[in-house]
Amino acid sequence: MFRYMLQLIIGIFTLAISTFIAWYEGSAIIENSFEWKYSTPFTGLFNIEITNGRDISQLDYFVYAAKFQPLFPAIMMVSVLYILSIIGYYLIKRNTKWAIGFWGLTGCICMLLSGLIFNSPTIGGKFFLGLTLVSGILSMAVTVIVWLRNYKQNLAVNTNKMKTKSL
Repeated sequence: MFRYMLQLIIGIFTLAISTFIAWYEGSAIIENSFEWKYSTPFTGLFNIEITNGRDISQLDYFVYAAKFQPLFPAIMMVSVLYILSIIGYYLIKRNTKWAIGFWGLTGCICMLLSGLIFNSPTIGGKFFLGLTLVSGILSMAVTVIVWLRNYKQNLAVNTNKMKTKSL
C-alpha cells in the first residue's frame, strides 16, 4: 500500500507543479487579443463578452497554453493518466469488475476528448489528439484484457464445478 501512496503523492505533486506552470504560460493570452476569439471556449460557455484581458476565464489559460506551449499541459495530462493508472492497477488487484468499468470509462473519456480536438490546426492540438487517442486505445485494450482474463477465470471455475458435480 505504501508504494501506491508514494506514487500517488509523486503524481499529484507533478500535476500541481505542471498545472501552475501551464496556467502561468497560458496567461499570455491576455496580451494576444487576436486569439481571444479562437482560444477562449470557457469564456464563451459562460456568455462573457471579452472587452479586455481580465474578462477571460482562468480555464482558457490552459487552452491557450495547450495550443501554443504544450509541454506543461502535456505533463499535466500524463500525470493525470499516471494517477489514473495507479488507481486502475490497484483496482485490478482488488476487484476486476470495478477495474473493467474504470478502464472502460477512462478509455471513453480519452476517446471523447480526442474527438473534440480532432480538427485543431495548432501543433499543441495535434499533439494532444495523439496523446488522448493513444491513451484511449490503451485504456480500451486494458479493459478488454481484464475482461477476457476475468471471463477465462470464471469459465475455468465453472468447468471445475461441473467436473466435481459429475463425480
